[in-house]
Amino acid sequence: MTNFVERPDWSDLDRVHAETLVGRMGIKITQASAQRVVGTMPVAGNTQPYGLMHGGASCVLAETLGSVGAALHAGQGRITVGIEISATHHRAASAGLVTGVATQVHAGQTLATYEIVITDDRGRRLCTARLSCLLRDAVPGASGSAAAAAAGAPGTGAT
Repeated sequence: MTNFVERPDWSDLDRVHAETLVGRMGIKITQASAQRVVGTMPVAGNTQPYGLMHGGASCVLAETLGSVGAALHAGQGRITVGIEISATHHRAASAGLVTGVATQVHAGQTLATYEIVITDDRGRRLCTARLSCLLRDAVPGASGSAAAAAAGAPGTGAT
């Protein structure tokens, strides 16, 4: 198991995500800045029993792209924690590669919000999502869930 890293080296996003859910789902980041993050994900392996892309897979792609953007916006010595995601699924995909584009909507000191549009190989919109991330100072020496709890992340028992 990989330990939490306070501030990953974002220069090699595939390496950062290799042993995580992102890597297991085949998500690849193709372009990344604080203002716009683009990534792809195969439909194969990310389907529900009817053979259609699982709605949860769309949410994982959306949260991944928005979180990368928020982390790049936050800068050194800060961490990001997703606090809210919503998604509307417009149409299904059963094969191919989907592309997500996260566009920064709000970039404050404590909150960053992204709109994420996921399209199929033909450019048709499959999903529109919105993600808000809490931006906090990293806690020196904290790791894993302890770092998230110290940062006040929801669901960690922090008060």
